[in-house]
Amino acid sequence: MNGVTLKQMRYFDALARQGHFGRAADICAISQPALSMQIREMERTLGTALFERGPRSVALTGFGEDLLVRVREILRRVDEVEDMARAVRDRLAGRVRIGVIPTVAPYLLPRVVGAIAAQHPGLDLQLRETLTSRLLGELSDGALDTAIVALPISEPAFEEAPLFTEDFVLVRPGADAGKPVPSPERLREMRLLLLEEGHCFRDQALSFCNMTASAPREMMDGSSLSTLVQMVGAGLGVTLIPEMAVAVETRSADVSIARFEAPGPQRTIGMIWRRSTPLAGQLRDLGAIVKEAALGAPPQ
Repeated sequence: MNGVTLKQMRYFDALARQGHFGRAADICAISQPALSMQIREMERTLGTALFERGPRSVALTGFGEDLLVRVREILRRVDEVEDMARAVRDRLAGRVRIGVIPTVAPYLLPRVVGAIAAQHPGLDLQLRETLTSRLLGELSDGALDTAIVALPISEPAFEEAPLFTEDFVLVRPGADAGKPVPSPERLREMRLLLLEEGHCFRDQALSFCNMTASAPREMMDGSSLSTLVQMVGAGLGVTLIPEMAVAVETRSADVSIARFEAPGPQRTIGMIWRRSTPLAGQLRDLGAIVKEAALGAPPQ
């Protein structure tokens, strides 16, 4: 009987993360039938089911959950071997997997990707946009090499490299242009539109206003900064967005921008990676490229 292959382990990990054969197949760059066949072969080899198949999704069996922990550790170790070889070459080469939070990705990546490609042609850059909590889990599991997030993370297993600090700005309806900028106390009395639960930017905005997530208030949550700005343009309230998002998000909405007097709300964006990775030196170099691109002129 043939043993379980590394390729099957990677497919198993992808399916466990996505919970859907189609999405997992897309990530693995293979057809859905091919993925399904490899998972069935892995189950036959092990002699037990790894997933419970539903009409629209799959879920791990008890054995599958236990196995996933071992598989991810194996994959992380295998990736570290490849990282060691790249570290010996003392340059970025091959595949680099970068996670980015949603309040950074649309505004920073267009200029960063080009800058990285210019300095490291042929680099296989794989990007993943999701919430901080998921990025931390995937970084720990070895599914990512590094992540661009809001600092501090304060996790002992991760090294943090600050890149830049940016202000938050207040977005109000266009008719409010020129009005006095409200204080944090006044903001608490207004209809403040925020991102939905799970976004670190939401927590930072609440912190500036000295509000708790559980405090009762009149509000409306959005899934993206674009949604929030459009709701402000429709007269539903006010919101905060990071400086880097202003040019993109306000160009098609009837809104006005106001900046707070110092010390106003800010966030520090940085890169994090596992302290155990052999690629720490190369990732610091990558961080320097990201920082230079971020502080340069925005793309036209």
